[in-house]
Amino acid sequence: MESNAVLWRPTGRVERDLVARSGWRAWPPRLPDQPIFYPVTNRWYATKIAREWNVPAEGVGHVLRFEVDAAFLERYPVQRVGGRDVLEHWVPAEELDGFNERIDGPIVEIAEFRGPVAAAEFARAGAGLGRELPPAWRDYLGGASWLRRGWTGDEHHLSLSTPEETLAATRAWDRAGAHPGAAIIGGDGAGEHLVLDLREDEPPVLLVGVASAGWETAVPRAASVEELVDLVEAGEFEFYW
Repeated sequence: MESNAVLWRPTGRVERDLVARSGWRAWPPRLPDQPIFYPVTNRWYATKIAREWNVPAEGVGHVLRFEVDAAFLERYPVQRVGGRDVLEHWVPAEELDGFNERIDGPIVEIAEFRGPVAAAEFARAGAGLGRELPPAWRDYLGGASWLRRGWTGDEHHLSLSTPEETLAATRAWDRAGAHPGAAIIGGDGAGEHLVLDLREDEPPVLLVGVASAGWETAVPRAASVEELVDLVEAGEFEFYW
């Protein structure tokens, strides 16, 4: 019985966009100074490279997942290049076309990470909202890298907002003032907002539907921004009602 192996690939913006142009079906040719194409064997390692190498180099890092015929992959043995989970397959650049032919299904973008948000952007958002965003949120978005969007489980896709996006989204959503103190910091892209209640000294994180008429319909999701960040970083965040 045929089976597939799941592989992962950290990329910058350029390579990710070239994959998208292929219809999410193929990896682009290597550059002259790139003799090896190296997919990795696990999400942790791909995420580490995307956050520690792609983000500092380009301001953004992506983690992509794909499947390839397992029997075919055996011709490229696993290479351990560091710790226990630092594992790669090395595909010579001249063999990449053949490798692409053995990809089964689409290449899927699992996560996008961004670099630090400038303090000036937080200041502008705070002025527009009439309240400052919490220090823990400034620390997360202002840190070396943060999750811009991605799958935190098989069924939960989370998008987080920059401060300027928070200001624009909150103004557009709550024009009637039904949610005083609200700050939309993310969502699922399908009608569920992740919202801070800035009226509180330690703002809780709430789930609020896009059609909500007031705070009474909000569902608590995390007691604090610190708890939210911990869930996101552990890959354990879920939307629920």
